[in-house]
Amino acid sequence: MQAAIAVRQLTKTYDEGSTGTLALRGVDLDAHAGELLMLMGPSGSGKTTLLSIMGCILTATSGSVRVAGREVVGLREKELPALRLEHVGFVFQGFNLFPTLSAGENVELMLDLKGVAAAAAKRRAHELLDQVGLGGKYGSFPADLSGGQKQRVAIARALAGDPGIILADEPTAALDSHTGRNVMEMMSELAHKRGRAVVIVTHDSRVLSFADRIVKIEDGAIARTTEAELVPAGLLVHGMGASTVGLV
Repeated sequence: MQAAIAVRQLTKTYDEGSTGTLALRGVDLDAHAGELLMLMGPSGSGKTTLLSIMGCILTATSGSVRVAGREVVGLREKELPALRLEHVGFVFQGFNLFPTLSAGENVELMLDLKGVAAAAAKRRAHELLDQVGLGGKYGSFPADLSGGQKQRVAIARALAGDPGIILADEPTAALDSHTGRNVMEMMSELAHKRGRAVVIVTHDSRVLSFADRIVKIEDGAIARTTEAELVPAGLLVHGMGASTVGLV
C-alpha cells in the first residue's frame, strides 16, 4: 500500500554564514492512512523541521519526499502551496487563528482558498464547527474562546479542505489534561475512523497511548521507532472515561 507520505534519505541544512547547521540527516519514514504517528525528541532534534518538510512548508536540501504519491523535493516553491492545499491540513500549537475573524470565518477562509462558493462555505463551516463540538460558536472571536475551543476551531479549519493528511505540531502543549485528551480523541477518530494519515509532533507524555507508532528523533536522525498494536478507536477513546466528539 502506498504511503500517504514517504520520506527517503531526507536531509535539511540551514545555512548560517560560512557554516551550516544539519537539521536532518538521512531520515527514512512512512506515514500511512489510518495511522496516528507521533514524532518525539528533545528541542532542536529536527522533528518540527521534518513535519514542516512533510507538509510542504519547508524545502529539503536533498533526498525524497512523496506526498500522496507526488515527489515534492525539487519542486519550485511556488508549486508547493497548491500541493499543500490539496492534501494537507495543519494544526499548530499556537492555533494560528486570525484574531479579527470569527471562528466560522476562520474555517471559511480555508474553504475560500479551495474555491468553494461563499454560501456553501458558510454551510460547511457550520457543519465542521458542529462536528468538533462548537456548533454555537460560529460568531465567536478567538479572544472569547478558551484554549481548547481555539484548538477545536483549528482542527475544523484543517478539516475544511478534506485533506488525506493531518499534521499537528504540539497540539496539546497549551491545554490542560482534560482538554488535551479531548483533542487527541478527535485526532484518533480522524486516523482510525476517517482513514486519515495523522502525524503529531509532541513532548506530551500524557497522549502517547493514542499512538500507533512513536518515532524518536535525536540530532536530526531517527533513533528509535516503537510500534504499538492498533487499538480500535472506540476502545481507545471511551476507555479513558471521557466524552468524544464525533467526526463524520
